[in-house]
Amino acid sequence: MLDQSKTNKITSDLLSHIRLNYAFKLWMGFLITSFLVCMYAYITQLDKGLAVTGLGDYVSWGMYISNFVFFVATSLIGMLISSVLGLSGAKWAAPLARIAEIIALAFAAVAGLVIVMDMGRPERLINVFLYGRIQSPITWDVTVVTCYVLISTLLLYIPLIPDMKYCYEKTDNTPKILKNIYKALSLNWIGSDEQKKILNKSVLILSILIIPVALGIHTVTSWLFASTSRTGWDSSIFGPYFVSGAFVSGCAAVIIAMNVYRSSYNLKDYITEMHFDKMAKLLVLVSLVYLYFNLNEYMVPGYKMKKFEAMHLHELFAGSHAILFWSVQVFGLIIPIILLLFKKMRKPSPMLIIALFVLLGAWFKRYIIVVPTMEHPFLPIQNVPFSFKVYTPTLTESLITLAPIILVLIIVTGLSKLFPIIPIQETIDHYEETK
Repeated sequence: MLDQSKTNKITSDLLSHIRLNYAFKLWMGFLITSFLVCMYAYITQLDKGLAVTGLGDYVSWGMYISNFVFFVATSLIGMLISSVLGLSGAKWAAPLARIAEIIALAFAAVAGLVIVMDMGRPERLINVFLYGRIQSPITWDVTVVTCYVLISTLLLYIPLIPDMKYCYEKTDNTPKILKNIYKALSLNWIGSDEQKKILNKSVLILSILIIPVALGIHTVTSWLFASTSRTGWDSSIFGPYFVSGAFVSGCAAVIIAMNVYRSSYNLKDYITEMHFDKMAKLLVLVSLVYLYFNLNEYMVPGYKMKKFEAMHLHELFAGSHAILFWSVQVFGLIIPIILLLFKKMRKPSPMLIIALFVLLGAWFKRYIIVVPTMEHPFLPIQNVPFSFKVYTPTLTESLITLAPIILVLIIVTGLSKLFPIIPIQETIDHYEETK
């Protein structure tokens, strides 16, 4: 049995960040102000239509759909850490599970809003639910995204139930209404053997259930591309290719969050260098798998070198998209893999920089998947303005694209301030087992 002083220290450490301090108010004020500016841009788009963007007859998706694919991808990290690593018995991942679930829930919940931003008539979204066809990948996409958000919410909340008791009893200087919310969310938790059994069984079921749903969410997203005959998308590997890329961006997002929480919330005793070392190795593993699929994506059509494939590859390798393409491959994938092979680079500070490059590269990789392909349709482009031939995002479109990213930061910041990001009860149990 762990002595009471140690239990109190763990509880105090993991609850210390639940307070509305000046830094939090300043950061949230900045995020909310930025979000309102971006929403003004969206109101402008609603008023004047998609003509205020750089989208047109040929490139009709652009940054909006690139954003959607990126958001769906990053949300898969909850499944990887909470379910795959949890079910495999990787005890080191336990302190990171809640961080991963917060990120997963935020990105998955906002992903649906990203699609709405691409619609000129968003009020017609209801037609997907009223008249959706089972043959349509879009119908399946909406279905699996909704299911994934629901399961992620449960997978975040259920392990939180014991910690809600600590939040209710141990937090000081919190508003009474928040105390009552903690009490309600704790569901009269007393820590009995029966309650623990029900909780553990529920988490196990959800951990198993979320795996096929998470694989389905990004596989169906890939089918939206692969089910067409467009050069660059007409590929049978897009399902696993998208999933492996999702793990890369998700791992990078978790590493960034680990750095922020570790320094801002003084959690160096709980998010240790060992966790960064393990996450670095995991990032290398999923990046190598993703690199393999990248080679498949370009090597096979390059070997066949059909006419339209040749045009597409030339634009990527040596044409107008070459700088962006090679920057993504080199700085967002190859160099991070090489650097993380060295132990000195698997430390918090170097990994923060590496993860930022990986995450930024992951977003631009989605841009590379979407835009160059749409700029090369099978039908010839003739007798149209030059602006139709080249996609150039406008300021309004860029602000609208930025809005979901800011909203994710608002959600992640809010959740991490309301709830302990390191499981308290699991941490106490871990120390008791290792005593």
